[in-house]
Amino acid sequence: MSLSRSLNRLPAPVRWLAPPAVLLALTAGLVAAWSGEPDVTPPVPDAETAKYCAALDAALPADVLGRARKDPAPASPYTAAWASSPRTVLTCGGERPDFLDDGTRLGPCVNEVSWGVGEDGDGGYRFATGLRKAYVVLHVPKGAYGNYADPLASLADAVRSTVPTIDGKADSGCLDGS
Repeated sequence: MSLSRSLNRLPAPVRWLAPPAVLLALTAGLVAAWSGEPDVTPPVPDAETAKYCAALDAALPADVLGRARKDPAPASPYTAAWASSPRTVLTCGGERPDFLDDGTRLGPCVNEVSWGVGEDGDGGYRFATGLRKAYVVLHVPKGAYGNYADPLASLADAVRSTVPTIDGKADSGCLDGS
């Protein structure tokens, strides 16, 4: 039996409502798929590092360059995010990022916090602190800001005040003390 014959056996109201209902369901599914940002798996730091990360989380700004803080799921004191599409994501307390092992990946020093930098493979960048008691990693996707390093100035003071350097002295990655 053909599909059209099967449909013709259905009562008229069902035949009339079926196409709009299917279209509505497909549209709702597409909107849900496009509107959600992917989850961020929070790091699992040791107890000492967790204290630094919790303090950092409390000190982070509510907005970065006009983009409101909107933390990723699942909620965690080890992750933070600002804006969406694209969103800037910060993690604290994870493993040492591989790109810090490449001596050519020295990044900027902002407000006495030195950052290593690596490309993310999609036109964006990842920044990480390497000389502090917790690794703080910031992912800045392509197009999030006019200059990929712009958000560092908004976050450096919080990092400097909550995550101490390894040796307790000024960040030695900031050679000129800036």
